[in-house]
Amino acid sequence: MIRLTATDTFVTAEEGETPRSISGIAVPWNVEATVSDGTRVKFLPGSLPVRGKAPKLLKYHDSTQPVGVVTGRMDSEKGMLFTAKISNTRDGADVIELIKDGAIDSVSVGVNPIDASYDESGTLVVAKGEWQELSLVTAPAFAGAQITEVAAAEGTQQETPQVEATKDVQIESAAAVSAQPQTVSAPLWAEAKKSFKLPSPTEYMAAFVRGGSDFAQLNANIKAAAPDITTADTPGILPETIVGSVYDGLNAVRPFVSAIGARAMPQGGATFRRPKITTRPVVTQQPTGQLNALDPSTVGVSNTDISKLTFGTYVTLSEQDLDWTDPNSLAIVLDQLAVAYGQATDNYAVDTMVSGVTQFETLNNYEPKDLIECIYGAAYQISNTSNYLPTHYFVAPITWAKIGMMVDDANRPVFPFVGAPNLTGTNTAGTLAANSWNGNPLGLVLVVDKNMAGGTGSGGLNGVVGHAAGAAAGFEFYEQQKGAISIDVPSTLGRTIAFRGYAAAFMADATKFVKILKA
Repeated sequence: MIRLTATDTFVTAEEGETPRSISGIAVPWNVEATVSDGTRVKFLPGSLPVRGKAPKLLKYHDSTQPVGVVTGRMDSEKGMLFTAKISNTRDGADVIELIKDGAIDSVSVGVNPIDASYDESGTLVVAKGEWQELSLVTAPAFAGAQITEVAAAEGTQQETPQVEATKDVQIESAAAVSAQPQTVSAPLWAEAKKSFKLPSPTEYMAAFVRGGSDFAQLNANIKAAAPDITTADTPGILPETIVGSVYDGLNAVRPFVSAIGARAMPQGGATFRRPKITTRPVVTQQPTGQLNALDPSTVGVSNTDISKLTFGTYVTLSEQDLDWTDPNSLAIVLDQLAVAYGQATDNYAVDTMVSGVTQFETLNNYEPKDLIECIYGAAYQISNTSNYLPTHYFVAPITWAKIGMMVDDANRPVFPFVGAPNLTGTNTAGTLAANSWNGNPLGLVLVVDKNMAGGTGSGGLNGVVGHAAGAAAGFEFYEQQKGAISIDVPSTLGRTIAFRGYAAAFMADATKFVKILKA
């Protein structure tokens, strides 16, 4: 335990001397601050000497601008107190005026650490240091390093301010802060960290081209300023790394078209004809007796003109976007154009099918009995005049979910997951799974398509939940995908990329489909 008193630490003014002095706190104890080189520092009580060579009084830590000397030092409860004499020079007079005006109101120490170590948070804790200088500054590193009193009346006899110690001060050992002390020999300037103006992209690239010490210094400055820099501050010099392919939240599938199948579009002409039997021959039994004439019959064939429709879109990319992006923006754009084309043509095919269906069944409730009645009712209507049976069950995602949730009186799924345990009494009317569109309710091929939802285009099921049972043979879809075409636009340094194709949908036989409408 070391006890200090005011008379131990202060040098008083000589008799008859005109004082030009300031007093205040040089460093507060146990207060953390970030100093000029970016280091986090904390001074322990007693870490600065009160005896020995007096620290010089400088301006802004500039050794070429001395303005006085520290004449009094005292280790107090709050921190290191000081009194400093300002020299009777032109610079000293200027400093006095700046202090009196409030332009300079803070001080900052320059210390060479002798016994210092880093704590667990990475802060440099100084237990003992060589106090080399005290500087007048406008912004201190430590919030408490302030000038509290100034005596500068020319020609007036004053006493140097005295500060009394109010409490015994214990000097702590650095070992109490860190079990692994680390010697720090570089001078430590307790000066507020200077603001660093980040370079613009042009300035950064210019320094990169110059290379050498210029570029090295710029990088060092950026690194030193790192604690105060966020990515929002450096959009121009931070690389933008794209990892993997671009995420697309849309599954690029055409459920309805894939189920029906796409036929090759006939070449030539804006339309093509699809012949369809309208009158079928009627076969009767030959009248009794040989060589008797059979009843005559006829075959009627009509031609339906089918118009080719063009689907497509385009985007225009700048030449710079094409040249500078990675992954290549052109490949991304082409993929998205192809996906958009596929979605549009699938929706067109669904609309054509739904709008062409004239038969329907009414589903009163999403109950097993009601659904089975509707599906078999649809199968009856399809087969009643043609001996065809439905092959597919086209539903919207909401319909698929409701069907999958159907349970019987014992709360067992009506259409269980195919991998479920084969328990006694398990329903076997078909299977569904929550992780797959595939399924076979009542033996039909399940086709789940978001375009079957009510209100989708002109073919939406009049705003109701959509399902339809049908025989794929009753509907035809023709397509010729033209793909992408690219044209440069020299006047704007751009490139226009289009994706297009021809499609035509034909309801060959409306009796092969039945809508199932929710009442």
